[in-house]
Amino acid sequence: MTTVTTIEQLEAIYGKPAEPSLVKETDRITPEYARYIAASPFAVLATAGEGGLDGSPRGDKPGFVQIADERTLMLPDRRGNNRIDSLRNILADPRVALLFLIPGFGGTLRVNGTGRISIEPALLDSFRMDGKPPRSVLIVDVQSVYFQCARAVIRSDLWNPERHVDPKSLPSAGQILSAITSERVGGDAYDEAWPQRARESLW
Repeated sequence: MTTVTTIEQLEAIYGKPAEPSLVKETDRITPEYARYIAASPFAVLATAGEGGLDGSPRGDKPGFVQIADERTLMLPDRRGNNRIDSLRNILADPRVALLFLIPGFGGTLRVNGTGRISIEPALLDSFRMDGKPPRSVLIVDVQSVYFQCARAVIRSDLWNPERHVDPKSLPSAGQILSAITSERVGGDAYDEAWPQRARESLW
């Protein structure tokens, strides 16, 4: 297997980036980039820590990531599985990255920076949904922001409903848990209870 081991090799293969690929990166949230964030109901949060890397989905109503100012984002941590992998990582290594997706739109937005976890009561209260505040809010100090072109979304045909996969064609969470634990955890009962449990614990 031939592998690439130097920056020089990479640059020889790919060449230099075009000017738009470089000038699109800013050190702040411009008004145009703010519109992307306000329209997005979904982002992937990337972190790194002593336990390794983590890419965690985050989703809520469009604009759920709030812009405090042009260099600060605030992301509520809603109810989940309590593994808190991302938050553990941030305590060990504050570097974070966010990838925002917007349904029906080809472009994506990338934000890199550092994160800190706040439990300020007034801040938590400002993020209430269905009467429930998040347990914490991730404050991201922005270092770089740039859009990603639509090629990946176009190639994947991501937003085409005709390409949606039938959920029944894939293993359910209950089936996966059952297989991993030799039927000790999961199974049909888990899958049957999940929809109501999800509805009652979104926030």
